[in-house]
Amino acid sequence: MSQQNTEAKNLVEIKHLKEYFNVNVGFFKSRPLKAVDDVSFTIKKGETLGLVGESGCGKTTVGRTILNLYKPTDGEIWYDGKLIKTNADIKEFRKKATMVFQDPYSSLNPRMTVSDIIGEPLDVHNLYKSKEERRERILELMNYVGLNSEHASRYAHEFSGGQRQRIGIARSLAVNPEFIVCDEPVSALDVSIQAQVINMFDELQDKLGLTYLFIAHDLLVVRHISDRIAVMYLGKMVELADANEIYSNPLHPYSKSLLSAVPVPDPKVARANKRIVLSGDIPSPLNAPSGCPFRTRCPHAKEDCALSMPEFKEISKGHFVACHHVEDVN
Repeated sequence: MSQQNTEAKNLVEIKHLKEYFNVNVGFFKSRPLKAVDDVSFTIKKGETLGLVGESGCGKTTVGRTILNLYKPTDGEIWYDGKLIKTNADIKEFRKKATMVFQDPYSSLNPRMTVSDIIGEPLDVHNLYKSKEERRERILELMNYVGLNSEHASRYAHEFSGGQRQRIGIARSLAVNPEFIVCDEPVSALDVSIQAQVINMFDELQDKLGLTYLFIAHDLLVVRHISDRIAVMYLGKMVELADANEIYSNPLHPYSKSLLSAVPVPDPKVARANKRIVLSGDIPSPLNAPSGCPFRTRCPHAKEDCALSMPEFKEISKGHFVACHHVEDVN
């Protein structure tokens, strides 16, 4: 977690981002799957924004759409005060923003050596003048993530999951980025390795002045690394606040339920904690409920919840919630 600077300017601004995929639902019929539906947030320079929610809520799609791996259906992506719109903007943006993928097993090419995998972004963006300079840069990147120089000529399948993820992180650092989207970078790793990788993210942030969007479904992991946390449900953002604030004072019923499931190491506290179990299954994004998407599982839902999507508004300084009955729930 970075030492947050409240005066820092916004590096990334996402305004009303939408990402719809057309899905065939019958003979010549398609319907939009609203993977991300009107999401807005900012990330300050040097901070880590954690993005959480259960599987299928649109977290990964947000990260990929920001980097234009998916073309946004609607909305604006601003980076360092500039709107990313044209192909030239996107190309320039990709020198400053990269991604660490979830699965270190499938995101690395098995036919390439470690040095070629890490050096690929250098080749794409022509970031070296000689072979020697390229080699030195690759060894420097390997050193950043705790890999030895003799690993350079080996292939990805010869490494463990944790080491493969380090290769992926070194590759993401190759273009000297300012902003990295971390898409569940530790969920495929053993718990003991997770801690090492997260501490490495922290150290790299301090050393290189990085800004992260850290996507995960494990709330303990997110709390450890994030300055602020955003909670998503079914393509919508339902709560956003300072990390400690979300943990001590969640306001949205969905956030409360998520946090009640986080294991607590103290048995006395754990016994006193009431687990909030949600009824029903998460609806399909193809048939999302009208109004508030959470209303079908919400114990506090009333008639007006079906009529309109609650506004994502600031309840207290820096604490945003989308709920019609936030006063009653709390």
